[in-house]
Amino acid sequence: MLTVDSISKSFGGLTAVNSCSFTIEAQSITGLIGPNGAGKTTIFNVIAGAMQPDTGRIQFQGTDITGRPAHKLFHLGIMRTFQIPQEFAAMSVLENLMVVPARQPGENLFHALVSPGQVSLREKEIHDRAIDVLEFLRLTHVIDELAGNLSGGQKKLLELGRAMMADPDIVLLDEPGAGVNPTLLGDLAEMIERLNQERHYTFCIIEHNMDMIAR
Repeated sequence: MLTVDSISKSFGGLTAVNSCSFTIEAQSITGLIGPNGAGKTTIFNVIAGAMQPDTGRIQFQGTDITGRPAHKLFHLGIMRTFQIPQEFAAMSVLENLMVVPARQPGENLFHALVSPGQVSLREKEIHDRAIDVLEFLRLTHVIDELAGNLSGGQKKLLELGRAMMADPDIVLLDEPGAGVNPTLLGDLAEMIERLNQERHYTFCIIEHNMDMIAR
């Protein structure tokens, strides 16, 4: 599905990634492990379009995506989460999910005025999908809570839910277990496994918690 071929990235005189190559198979869970400073987040940034590599190529489903910006990769089905959750703190949990799907007709003033029925129908579809995601993640009890008020573990689950709303082909998870208490860490690992096994999601995960990777 995704092939990283001889990617290198330097910052000044410091080489963060040196000729890194690996392949991620469809419907797999791939762990990217290593000590702090090994370049794991840098390679994620390069794959996700946040940084340009110095050398090397990246192929996704047979297409060269090297250097493409993040918003274009999003539309190709590549979703990336962050070690520090990037939620909309002043919006509710439900609203955080509903803003994810791209090209909603209600975002266009002309469509909103001329085709209000179409806008309402699409909004209901997105709402129903968000409810399904919250039920899957067992977050329905915080549906109306401001996202900024969630615990660290709940925010990580919300990040996973936002990825689900995009219906991606591959999800890049940057240390999903960081700052998560042991109980919610188990829940998070279970959700990732279920998404892989039941809904055939493909994951690439940076993680320092070896118990989570070993699952």
